[in-house]
Amino acid sequence: MIASVKREERKTLYDGMKPHVELIAAGLSGVLILIGWYLLNQEVDTAAAVIFVSSFVIGGYAKAKQGIEDTIATKKLNVELLMILAAIGSALIGYWMEGAILIFIFGLSGALETYTMNKSHREISSLMDLQPEEATRIVGEKEEVVAVGELVIGDLLLIKPGERIPADGKIVSGQTNIDESAISGEAVPVSKSREDEVFASTVNLRGTITVEMTKSSDETLFHKIIELVQSAQSEKSPSQQFIERFEGPYVRTVLIVVALMMFVPHYALGWSWNETWYRAMVLLVVASPCALVASVTPATLSAISNGARNGILFKGGVHLENIGRIKVIAFDKTGTLTKGKPEVTDVLVREGLTREHLLSHVAEIERYSNHPLAGAVVEYVSSQVKNPSSSKVEDMEDIAGFGVRGNFCGIEWKVGKSEFVGKEEAEAFHDEIMKKLSDEGKTVIFARDGEGIAGLIALKDVVREEAVEAIGTLQAAGIKTVMLTGDHERTAAAIAKESGIDRFTAHCLPESKAEAIKKLQEEFGMVAMVGDGINDAPALATATVGISMGEGSDVALETADVVLMKNHLPLIAQTVKLSTRMNRIVKQNIVFSITVIMLLIASNFLQVVTLPLGVVFHEGSTILVILNGLRLLKI
Repeated sequence: MIASVKREERKTLYDGMKPHVELIAAGLSGVLILIGWYLLNQEVDTAAAVIFVSSFVIGGYAKAKQGIEDTIATKKLNVELLMILAAIGSALIGYWMEGAILIFIFGLSGALETYTMNKSHREISSLMDLQPEEATRIVGEKEEVVAVGELVIGDLLLIKPGERIPADGKIVSGQTNIDESAISGEAVPVSKSREDEVFASTVNLRGTITVEMTKSSDETLFHKIIELVQSAQSEKSPSQQFIERFEGPYVRTVLIVVALMMFVPHYALGWSWNETWYRAMVLLVVASPCALVASVTPATLSAISNGARNGILFKGGVHLENIGRIKVIAFDKTGTLTKGKPEVTDVLVREGLTREHLLSHVAEIERYSNHPLAGAVVEYVSSQVKNPSSSKVEDMEDIAGFGVRGNFCGIEWKVGKSEFVGKEEAEAFHDEIMKKLSDEGKTVIFARDGEGIAGLIALKDVVREEAVEAIGTLQAAGIKTVMLTGDHERTAAAIAKESGIDRFTAHCLPESKAEAIKKLQEEFGMVAMVGDGINDAPALATATVGISMGEGSDVALETADVVLMKNHLPLIAQTVKLSTRMNRIVKQNIVFSITVIMLLIASNFLQVVTLPLGVVFHEGSTILVILNGLRLLKI
């Protein structure tokens, strides 16, 4: 029993140290170099050589293993092999300590790159930890605890206060508050009751609820978030792909030049054999493109991790890189710039009638209609009228495309379009107020009783509060904004004016939205599209970068290249800013690393740079490049 506990403790200790093995090995290699240096000063050369060899093995094992395995797998030479050869070459001409320092710094830069990878993977691990492994399923009158993987669509799940919801579904009984921060990033709990949708991995805070499962475990919104981040980490940006294509031919060229330099200067320039070999080894060190290779990956992974932490999910480095070069962003209107559902904005009544009287009668009629405007009116009345009329509607009839009518105590009421209640009378109501309201992008419905037009109710799909802020920020960054909508010109113009959009295109069908994107690409070049509905999918796919709102349809989420999980429009500006920062840092890294390599190569041919200085400057530049990329982990 004691032995078993000790084994478990050792395993726990090993698991805790595993992510830091490369850093520990690099540190130990550095300590051995100091010991070897001390022994050299004490003229204990044999012991010093043994210590330096130990430093070679400990500090270089991970990179040597990686380089050899990659070469065998891809049949291509790589930077790791170049460093191994440089260290061995240094040792062969008697520069044991310089070779060990080379391995130490190269190992340290590798450890930093691994740290970046682990940091990025930890974002995934923290998400994975939020997924429940078990659920309480209701079968008849019984409850049973089962693995989440055993659940199927249609199962009834019992979720108690404090438990994480195991699957996407809808509430069939009970009401509660749910912490949806894992999905939306919003800290304020959301009230939920019967028929409301709930998501896997969110937390039930208050009441006990019964949920009917509507999606399998591999189709939940939370599972899609994890897949998106994993996909982004594995997909390479254009810059990264270019450097990887460049690496193989460059390494071959360096090895050929080094091979020539081991002989040519001795015969052509009269250098001694020792100087010739020494300069060849320095060239092998300083010409290695370590910093150049590390210019992109750490920066890209850091930016992806930063985005995931802030509710911005990229499906690949290519999209992260492209969005910083966008010249124009097109927005869908409904559900993106606007809230996606109509709200009552104006109520006007005939002289002699009260507002409550009109609203009570209209709501009683609209209660039986399934039109979206009817639902908005009923919801508004329930919140505004405290003492509604007790009159009940009779002989209610829904006339598709026009409105509804019914009788109150023998008096016929009509609610609907102006044509339905009497067009001329409706248009003249309240000094022709209908035209003004329509120009503001509002939909107007009229109510008529036995004496004429009783009143009107104006509704509008209200612009999101944050839309104006988001549009203004993008325009300040020099990005044009365009709205694409299926609405008529008047409504589109009103919404565009209210939100600050530069231009708009009305009467857009799904296919014409895609055509509009193509025209924008011809005019501006790289174009992004922001949408949330099924009808936006063609345009999202056509755009250089498709951006979907997190609460959008499954089709939009699948088609988009970037997903904003918080459904918060200002995140678009943050996304552009993050991409721009990453592109700037990658350019800095590339220019800096190439400059260092060129200067060191020139200095070597002029016999100015020594092997220790070449090691320090070259590998130091690699560390600086990686640290510069790690800055993207912070906002």
